[in-house]
Amino acid sequence: QVQLVESGGGLVQPGGSLRISCTASRSVFSFNAMGWYRQAPGKERELVAVISGGNTNLAESVRGRFTISRDGGKNTVFLQMNSLKPEDTAVYYCNVQWMLTDYWGQGTQVTVSS
Repeated sequence: QVQLVESGGGLVQPGGSLRISCTASRSVFSFNAMGWYRQAPGKERELVAVISGGNTNLAESVRGRFTISRDGGKNTVFLQMNSLKPEDTAVYYCNVQWMLTDYWGQGTQVTVSS
């Protein structure tokens, strides 16, 4: 079993920055990959960023603005979000696969609005 707890969401103005975190109940190095997804109202959940080993991959819509990283000592993966836009508004979810099972956090709301 894996528990994932996200934190750090909130309300931010367009152009602002926010960092959200996901703390896992196991070492982040237990997982082949860790990812951030988001789901906006009325839309399907989409992959935002993934980190695997020393490699990262970001969706085209956030490339150059978002960064994914992890801190092994804290069992935490981060999503640093800069130059936020209203269309980034969504619930952001942390995801890992472990022992062929998908695990999700409870989600954290990010709202970009003036």
